[in-house]
Amino acid sequence: MTAPHRHAIGITRRETLQIGYTGLLGLGLSSAIGPRMASAAAEAPAKPSRKPKSVILVFLTGAPSHIDTFDPKPDAPAEIRGEFGTIPTTVSGLRVTDLLPKLATRADKYAIVRTLAHKDNNHTAATHHLITGSKQPGVRFDKPLSRDDWPCYSAGVSFLRPPAPEVPAGVTLPTFLAEGPLVWPGQHAGFLGPRHDPWQITRDPNAKDFTVDNLRIASGMDVDQLGDRRTLLDQVNRQQRWLAETAEGRRMSDQQTRAFSLLTSGAVARAFEMERESAATRDKYGRHTFGQSLLLARRLVQAGVPVVQANMGRVQNWDTHGNNFKRMKNELVPPVDQGVSALLDDLSQSGLLDETLVVMLGEFGRTPKVDAKNAGRDHWAPCFFGLFAGAGVRGGQVIGKSDKIGAYPTTTPYSPDDVGATVYHTLGIDPATEVRDRLNRPVQLNRGQVIQSLFTGAA
Repeated sequence: MTAPHRHAIGITRRETLQIGYTGLLGLGLSSAIGPRMASAAAEAPAKPSRKPKSVILVFLTGAPSHIDTFDPKPDAPAEIRGEFGTIPTTVSGLRVTDLLPKLATRADKYAIVRTLAHKDNNHTAATHHLITGSKQPGVRFDKPLSRDDWPCYSAGVSFLRPPAPEVPAGVTLPTFLAEGPLVWPGQHAGFLGPRHDPWQITRDPNAKDFTVDNLRIASGMDVDQLGDRRTLLDQVNRQQRWLAETAEGRRMSDQQTRAFSLLTSGAVARAFEMERESAATRDKYGRHTFGQSLLLARRLVQAGVPVVQANMGRVQNWDTHGNNFKRMKNELVPPVDQGVSALLDDLSQSGLLDETLVVMLGEFGRTPKVDAKNAGRDHWAPCFFGLFAGAGVRGGQVIGKSDKIGAYPTTTPYSPDDVGATVYHTLGIDPATEVRDRLNRPVQLNRGQVIQSLFTGAA
């Protein structure tokens, strides 16, 4: 039996199925369970009490307005400043919009970068740039997920760090970013190959029946019985020479080994048992998809997962071309304000904030001028915000300044590449590390610069 045909461009049908696959043992658990765990992380420029080892990326997909959140312009004309007022925070001189009362009282825990910037107002290309730290090769408006993509952060960790079979290097939840047939790029390991893909959760952690069934041993089966099944599987594999002689077969066998390790270790499986949390804790995060996804992210970090990406909103949820103010006020900002505040509190109280970098951002910002016809704001990549906390980040500071209408940075701009360099540096990976693309050409993993001011204090 021969291995399946591999296309030079795009993804195969087999790889498409792997993206959201959650079956057991291939018989097998998907190659998405095969990433590696970061073992030791480099110290940030300002040393936390523990070495950083995890990242939670809170991705506001569709891109929120920076002016209506963390970079308000109260002195600008009404068509710029919008409908929201501002409130003080616990940091002198720092004000945010009145949609963020909970995060306002925790401003000492995070830093705001107000001068993120790039040049692409296209959702798909900009998303790839933010969640991989590199520009999308061959950018097109409708370019889908491809094995020519740059690897996402967890894939970089999986590739460059020693494996820990019982823990995936990355988990993305609670949704996969896709519009009809167009699956957004940058969401997997790209040219590093499917064995380094993050594990994708596509169920709502707020649902009463939330489970991830492939992490649970089947009803009526104990670990010893599972071991017997593994023996049987080994016998089947030995009878199929292609499993031992082809790259595809070797990869499947490796997946099966890691799947058994994960099932029998239990640490990650228990992380998905949301009922283990008290009702008070779940209420604190909010009984909604946003809040429970962030609670699950915290539980996964506690279980040792190095990179968790929590997509706060399905595709273009924050894409407020119309009804920007109503949607921000009634649907979008309050659950994030509640959930992220609870996340910061939990991580801080447990000491995990020292070793976990929390990053919250979208793929770009929104236009300074409101579209009066639709009460919306359009795409705006030249200036937007990012929130950073933990892992040595000095809270209570604002890095960078935008102009009086929030259109362009007036101080040093930082690119998505710089965000990527900061993520990798936090995880103890040199961003300049050389890897090989699908044509075996040497390429640099990331070409950004670490945002040093996050750790040393704003200049």
